[in-house]
Amino acid sequence: MLDDRKKQILQAIIEEYINTAEPVSSGALVQKYNLDYSSATIRNEMADLEKSGYLDKPHTSSRQSSISKRLQAICRRTIKRWWHQLRRIKYIQSKLETRVNEIEELTKIATNTLSEVTHYTSVAIGPRTNLQNIEEVKFVLLGTRMLMAVILTDTGIIKETIIKFDEDITEDQVNTLNFIFNNKLKGKPIEEIDKPLEEYIFSEMNYSLNVIKPIMQQLDKVINEEAKVYLEGTNKVFELPEFKSLEVAKNFVNLIDTKQVMLDLLNTGFAKDINVYIGDENENEQLKDFSIITFKHRYQDKDLGTIGIIGPKRMDYSKVISVMKYISKKLNGQ
Repeated sequence: MLDDRKKQILQAIIEEYINTAEPVSSGALVQKYNLDYSSATIRNEMADLEKSGYLDKPHTSSRQSSISKRLQAICRRTIKRWWHQLRRIKYIQSKLETRVNEIEELTKIATNTLSEVTHYTSVAIGPRTNLQNIEEVKFVLLGTRMLMAVILTDTGIIKETIIKFDEDITEDQVNTLNFIFNNKLKGKPIEEIDKPLEEYIFSEMNYSLNVIKPIMQQLDKVINEEAKVYLEGTNKVFELPEFKSLEVAKNFVNLIDTKQVMLDLLNTGFAKDINVYIGDENENEQLKDFSIITFKHRYQDKDLGTIGIIGPKRMDYSKVISVMKYISKKLNGQ
């Protein structure tokens, strides 16, 4: 158990390391943090903290793992409310109050804003298609052998596709398609656009399979397409000291280039919490050099996807989490 003096000194060390990414000296702590202790006293306390596994000297490599675990606990305890110190609240408000009709566009704006304010790389995915319900289906005739299909879900996601036919299709047929699809599917899960629906339409409408099959095949592609991954600020991390290491930089490039890793990363965690993963708390070996913080983008209890930050293990957790909480509240209309 740390006494108050050790806690105060350790807090100052963590803040200084977050700001500089450089080894911290006792002299720097005395000068910058107005500690009421001499350099000698601080050095003695730092030696005790090192023995306890909280600190490490730069030339020592054999104890990196234990230090990481100790600092994970300390970093969590240093996460505190930052609302009143947030200088860029007006900037966030102006970005997120932009009127947009599509959830995907709002997700892009939120991801960009998060990266701009924190100066780290932000990443997001939209809601899983199979969890969405259909609000409306609209077919629009574009030509005698072409129409556009638009699906609006209850989460505000708009999916659209162009369908081409080998035979002519009439305006009356399109009107009937609109009636049948909305009558059968409004309020239902999007995954119910399936084989039984195709058979129903074929039997009820007596349309040629040359009309029905292209519709169902194209809608199936739209429904089962992979979730989109949005990345912002990928170049920002290379300005940080940690990424001067070729190995760390290479791991980061491989990480953001692997879509499945990003999807797994953002699909981890609880539905309502902000989730923090520091270094080797991440199950994937590629993430051992980074910290990941994510939150669920929700609106009126609807899951609209996940937004996260990727940064160094020494990231400013207080700032990042406070910004994320604020953005989350704004996205939820609070």
